[in-house]
Amino acid sequence: VSNTEIRLLVLSVFHVSLVWCNRNLSSQQASSPPVVQPPLGAGNLSFPWSRLRLPRYIIPLHYRLFLHPNLTSLSFTGSVQIQIDVQNNTNWVVLHSKGLQISKATILNQNFTHLSDQVLPVLHNPSHEQIGIFSPWVLSSGQKYFLYIEFGAELAEGFYGFYKSTYRTTTGETRTLASTHFEPTSARMAFPCFDEPIFKANFSVRIRRSPEHISLSNMPVVSVYAAPEKMPQTHYALEVAVKMLDFYEEFFNIRYPLPKQDLIAIPDFQSGAMENWGLTTYRETSLLFDPLTSSVSDKLWVTMVIGHELAHQWFGNLVTMAWWNDIWLNEGFARYMEYISVEATYPDLTVEEYLLHTCFVAVGLDSLNSSRPISSDAENPTQIKEMFDTVSYDKGACVLHMLRHFLTDDVFQRGIVRYLRKFSYKNAHNQDLWDSMANTCSEEDFISGKHCYSSSQNTKNAVSKHFKHKLTNSLHGLPLMYVNKHLDLTAMMNTWTLQKGVPLVTVTRKGSRLLLRQDRFLRTVLPSDPVWPSLQKGFLWHIPLTYKTDASSTIHRHLMTTHTDSIPIEEEVNWVKVNTDMTGYYVVHYEDGGWDEMTTLLRENHTALSYKDRTHLIHNAFQLVTSGHLAINKALELIDYLRLETHTVPLLQGLGYLEAYYRMIEKRNELELTHNLGMYILQFFRAVIDQQTWSDSGSVSERRLRSEVLSLACHLEDPPCLQRAHQSFKDWLESNGTLNLPTDVAVTVYSVGAQDDHGWASLLHTYKNSLSAAQKHKFLFALTCSRDTSKLEKLLELGLEGKVIRSQDLSGLILMVARNPLGHHLAWNFVKKNWDTLQLGSFCMRHIITGTTGQFSSSEELTDVQSFFESIKEQASQLRATQVALDNVQKNVRWSQRNLEPLRIWLNEQKK
Repeated sequence: VSNTEIRLLVLSVFHVSLVWCNRNLSSQQASSPPVVQPPLGAGNLSFPWSRLRLPRYIIPLHYRLFLHPNLTSLSFTGSVQIQIDVQNNTNWVVLHSKGLQISKATILNQNFTHLSDQVLPVLHNPSHEQIGIFSPWVLSSGQKYFLYIEFGAELAEGFYGFYKSTYRTTTGETRTLASTHFEPTSARMAFPCFDEPIFKANFSVRIRRSPEHISLSNMPVVSVYAAPEKMPQTHYALEVAVKMLDFYEEFFNIRYPLPKQDLIAIPDFQSGAMENWGLTTYRETSLLFDPLTSSVSDKLWVTMVIGHELAHQWFGNLVTMAWWNDIWLNEGFARYMEYISVEATYPDLTVEEYLLHTCFVAVGLDSLNSSRPISSDAENPTQIKEMFDTVSYDKGACVLHMLRHFLTDDVFQRGIVRYLRKFSYKNAHNQDLWDSMANTCSEEDFISGKHCYSSSQNTKNAVSKHFKHKLTNSLHGLPLMYVNKHLDLTAMMNTWTLQKGVPLVTVTRKGSRLLLRQDRFLRTVLPSDPVWPSLQKGFLWHIPLTYKTDASSTIHRHLMTTHTDSIPIEEEVNWVKVNTDMTGYYVVHYEDGGWDEMTTLLRENHTALSYKDRTHLIHNAFQLVTSGHLAINKALELIDYLRLETHTVPLLQGLGYLEAYYRMIEKRNELELTHNLGMYILQFFRAVIDQQTWSDSGSVSERRLRSEVLSLACHLEDPPCLQRAHQSFKDWLESNGTLNLPTDVAVTVYSVGAQDDHGWASLLHTYKNSLSAAQKHKFLFALTCSRDTSKLEKLLELGLEGKVIRSQDLSGLILMVARNPLGHHLAWNFVKKNWDTLQLGSFCMRHIITGTTGQFSSSEELTDVQSFFESIKEQASQLRATQVALDNVQKNVRWSQRNLEPLRIWLNEQKK
């Protein structure tokens, strides 16, 4: 594996990795620095390499790494011996190092003889995080050498490289641990290395530690690790991991290649988890599950994160993308495999209900002009970190979902297996995946069994059984209907991965034909705007269209590859629904009364459509309101049928849009409109609210509905909801916090209780002492619901301090405060004031920037955001999130200008 997949972890833990090398590098070699033999002093040498990426003429084969962390001085020393293969004559070795003090560097030949009896000069290029080591003797092409470096550094602050963390025992003792997080460009902070995906290599690691400490690495020993007091919360994760590994071995038809797989919960961990081969690491909320305090949503989250990280053991570790521009090959696949794996292993969690939301999130970002292609250029560390975003994860997953339904489950699965087998322990590109999906096995491949999925294994496969009812006949690896059409899968998929954006398919019925037009869907620009044509120019997708009519249950298919198209339909059909179950990544607009047809259908016979189709219609309608293609009253009329809806997903989709409108409007000086909208929501969903019990009973879907509905009802100050929540909170207080509230309603109860001084202080005290990460998150959310701005300011200061509220939770805390109508400007001002202190890494900064400004909707707020980004122009230019935030605020401003008055009129009409 590459350096990003190594993990080192020392407890009071320490962690390490063994990995494979890939020597099949690109034949395109960068030219090496000139061969020179100057005197052996560094004074007359200049740094030999000017590019961000390392030269390709030196290939690392094997690392022998030694590390000695000192948990008292909070520092570490170490040495690394790297076997290198030299492919051009050179005097220089250039590799990565960041923040390390290099005390010694030498080069040895194959016989372990020093090429020089002097310590070699080491030059530093901090801006590129590189060092250059000069050899007075020429390193000859075709020869192997050993590079030996001694180094040391302080354990890092923050969450990258080799960093320090702490945890508290039940007796109140604070203990220290040292942990690593290397992806994408932080292995160089722990030891000098060739820190790029293409340089996969073997590792042997030794760690020196005190006897009372524990050290963990990528290789044996087994179990799930956490702080001792939290071990009872690891049982569910262990059960999930065992099931998931068995599932993936069957699905991929490739055995898990390492002798063990550990999972460890790290107290200070910025991202959700990290897929280090053999030792996956997690934020505590992503691994620990306490049945008494964790909700069903917490359970689903833990299950999906483990599914994601274990999928990476194949997608990412076994096969690695050649460069960060294709990180989606890792993250998009792992995100999609979350759904496939959880649906197969824990069907009761109904994970398929959440995939639509994932695609809706992707469309939300992708319909801004500031979006990017799935496969994008990324050179420097900041650009690389920005690749770990909604586009790589969510859009990547949704495009794969579309491809799977286009190719059929069976062909898709066989293509995945072929890809994984062919590129095991190697690096791959976009093109390699399309080739694996489109090509059949050659006779030679089939006989050797190298890259083919055996038919006998296929019949045994658990997932093939699970989806057997969906399979269709296929030939030459492609669906039968496309065999004679010379389908170019690469050309098709390049339209989805090499250009940004999401298509809008406009549908018009004309007699016996369905007229189709595709445009780029944008929510920030109207068709009437002068810039519209320039933003549409050059965009064309190959869209695998699906549609149903009332004439039969048949799903019709059509590949749309031109800007305009038409397809025949039966003239007597009453309705046509395009993009069946939203298996396609595109938005649909029904012109010439088409939306009225859909509204009538939902009102008269909504079960004629699947719950996914009903949810998709709601989503598309409200997105088209934002983009200016549909009047807001049309979307509101569409969801009027929800009074008849019994399925959770479309109910929550409709409720979600009304809640989003409410939460944006309540942050404006629109008191009457805020009140009227709140009353309308309570009246409209009265029956649903009254049906809810304050318990943990029911299916996962029913429990999810309960949590969402009661939380909003109390936020809208619904008297029965507030009364019940106050009583439950009083009972909890009287028990001194020992009463376990139903987990589905706990956050709602705590949030209501946090409104008075005593309740807020009690929650903060309990937060400090809780050992359940899931429960702490609920307490923290409730604390940020206070209407007292001084309390909100105190929370932000505690987060900045990093003691009571850990630094890893600061970005989430800021977003929680921003969600509060009395805290959104407070949070934004806090970000502006503490910008230099808040450099938590681009992942967190992206969420902070877009989250704190996400519900700004006035021209004054837009000007404020623009002015601040202008004042930090140099930093802002490196963060694409600043443009995303500006696009989002501009969208909100335009939405408000167009829709506030029509919404006000519509609500007044509902009172009559």
